[in-house]
Amino acid sequence: MALNFNQFAVEANTFLKDYAKEMDLIDDQDRAGRILSAVLHGLREIISIEESVQLMAQLPMFLKAVYVNGWSVKTKKTRVKHMEEFIDLVRSFDGVTSVYDFESNEIAEHYINTTFFVLRKYISPGEMQDIRDELPKNLKDMIFNAVFF
Repeated sequence: MALNFNQFAVEANTFLKDYAKEMDLIDDQDRAGRILSAVLHGLREIISIEESVQLMAQLPMFLKAVYVNGWSVKTKKTRVKHMEEFIDLVRSFDGVTSVYDFESNEIAEHYINTTFFVLRKYISPGEMQDIRDELPKNLKDMIFNAVFF
């Protein structure tokens, strides 16, 4: 199997441009990339390893790379029950730029919901439902909105 890294780069840049546009960050693709990475890393901390593997199987190569970057597999998942806790977790993956990237909880929640909305292009409704089933009751809406709207 030949790997065409140039094609992965083209696909990644096209996705990031579209993602930034959807997030109203068309002039700040670096910020959009940091947000995408932080949201995906937050998600992988609260879903099972098995569900992460099933999710990754549906992602294109460039999103798989973002998802696994810096991943240290833990058997005990981070307990998050409310959106505010998930936002804090996502911010922790964004580091010092989180104050700028996720300037308020309302904006952070919008970015999280928009991320899942954009990812539905790659993730089947069944897989989105499987991820949703693993989430605490108060976080299910972020997947529900992405699947059905």
